[in-house]
Amino acid sequence: MNQEKEAAYVVTKVQKWGNSLAVRIPSNIAEQPAIHQGSEMKISVENQKIILAPKKKKPALKELLAKVTPENRHAEIGFGVEGNEFI
Repeated sequence: MNQEKEAAYVVTKVQKWGNSLAVRIPSNIAEQPAIHQGSEMKISVENQKIILAPKKKKPALKELLAKVTPENRHAEIGFGVEGNEFI
């Protein structure tokens, strides 16, 4: 038997915002996924439901390089002798 955990919810109204429609996200709901003013959101529609999720940010080069350790670093790769490239 498939039993889904019922999530907490609130009721809100859709309102006009320029030529678009807008829904306010109550602060207690926005805190759980750490949504704040300026957060980028991904909106999709699945099975007649609107899915609103925080957009995953691309990590900065500095963040990626901080994860490099001697254990996960690969060996140098040889590409042949310099100067014999084809044009």
